[in-house]
Amino acid sequence: MTHIPAPEHPVELDPACTPQTIEERSFAIIDEEMPPPRPFEGLLWQVARRCVHTLGDTEIVHDLRLSHTALEAGVNALLAGCTVYTDTRMAAAGLPMRRLTPLGVTVTPIMALPGLDALARAKKTTRSRAGLESLAAQMQGHIMVIGNAPTALLGLLDVLEQGAPPPALIVGMPVGFVNAAQSKELLRRTAWPHFTLLGRKGGSAVAAACVNALADIALARRGLTQMAAL
Repeated sequence: MTHIPAPEHPVELDPACTPQTIEERSFAIIDEEMPPPRPFEGLLWQVARRCVHTLGDTEIVHDLRLSHTALEAGVNALLAGCTVYTDTRMAAAGLPMRRLTPLGVTVTPIMALPGLDALARAKKTTRSRAGLESLAAQMQGHIMVIGNAPTALLGLLDVLEQGAPPPALIVGMPVGFVNAAQSKELLRRTAWPHFTLLGRKGGSAVAAACVNALADIALARRGLTQMAAL
């Protein structure tokens, strides 16, 4: 007897097709799937929602650790034209300059620092940690974004414990199976302003998403939102 497969249901496509409408539709879907009361509200929900959007995972909100203190520290640093240091070029690529240039903000990937290979070999550590340690004396007032390397986050915590001037904000969201969860739990226990995502999940994209959300808030306070959208 010939098996006749059941007809498949048609695939219905969402009509949103431009970057702006896709983002707006995505945020609307997230809001619908996560109605109030939410773990975060107001400006913190803007940050959390962008993280959810980036990973396509509403469950991460339960592991996000965001605070108003950290949000204001990050926004004020951006408004002051800080430097955003990232542990990878991928995280830097996730920070569109249309958002940051109007604020006078620059982005520097730690991996782009000169002499990093030799420094890492001499210290017998990863390039990200060696680069992080080399920045220890100049972090104050800036934002540190770590989305890939737990060794970089652990290195950051070490230099801070040793008395290095703290950055305005730490976005610590390394991903993986070796020391990623542990490094973020150690960050959670500190008093330094930070955003983190507990557990194994994370990555450069979601770490950059936090800064993008803060930049949107900073631009709105400066009245520059339309300029950044061009």
